[in-house]
Amino acid sequence: MRPHVELIDDRDLIPHIAEFQHATGSAEQRNLSYDEEDGSASLKVRFLSDWSRPAGVHSADTEWFVLSGQVTVGETKLGAEGFWSAPKGVLTPQLSVAAGTEILLFREGGDWSFEPADTDRDFVRADQKLVVLDTAAMPWIDVKDGSPMRFDLGGTPVPGLYIKLLHRDAETGFYTRLIKAKPGWREAPLAHHPCSEEAYCLAGGFDYNFGKMWPGTYFWRPALIRHGDFTADAEQGCTWIVRSDADLVDWYTDNAKIEIAGDPTNWGPDVPHSLTPRPVEPVRSRSIGQWATPTYQ
Repeated sequence: MRPHVELIDDRDLIPHIAEFQHATGSAEQRNLSYDEEDGSASLKVRFLSDWSRPAGVHSADTEWFVLSGQVTVGETKLGAEGFWSAPKGVLTPQLSVAAGTEILLFREGGDWSFEPADTDRDFVRADQKLVVLDTAAMPWIDVKDGSPMRFDLGGTPVPGLYIKLLHRDAETGFYTRLIKAKPGWREAPLAHHPCSEEAYCLAGGFDYNFGKMWPGTYFWRPALIRHGDFTADAEQGCTWIVRSDADLVDWYTDNAKIEIAGDPTNWGPDVPHSLTPRPVEPVRSRSIGQWATPTYQ
């Protein structure tokens, strides 16, 4: 199981040798979130030299999103905002990457294992294919045109939000999207979902109950965690890449609160420097800052 990570800034994370097999070249990764049980991970990878790898198959559903630089998938060159995904066992063409390129790499349901090959594996479903996209050339779709994202309590789409659908698994509903909010866009109620959700901020930023996101910040949130009261940056709005392990359903709560009830015995207003207890917290990195906790002086 992945830990609940909210929020972290990737600049706070130490680099590790990148987890690639059968590759030529060098790269380093920063672990945004990592499942130590099955190897699923969300990583920011920087290629320190020109890099290449032959065609083959992964042991995990694998996605790359290009932040900067150039990645060549087979005969297709991808620059910034390029994207490709390959379900487990689907043939990935030869890859080559220019030195200095940075990507987000997502693995689901398996580790870094990779086997050179020239065909799909026999367990691959007929509808599972390699997807290669120049997302910068794709149009933004207004939520009013059919996105299931962000509806108010009456079922009306919240204006000012746009998406680009990059990938969706027809069987599980697992999806990857780019989402853009207009400057000042707001969704006030707290929400929770029956699925996990993760996001990496690409541009702009927003404030919400867990803190503030800016480019390079990230969360991975398990199902049923309340979050929200989003307000996008007043000048730039916000753009982020969002992934979820099923079709997203928003369940809203007004007037939400968390209380820890009880009578203090050896702490409280009469005990100097004692602290008020807090609910369990997700993992945060230092740039995000600590939660504010009342201290009795």
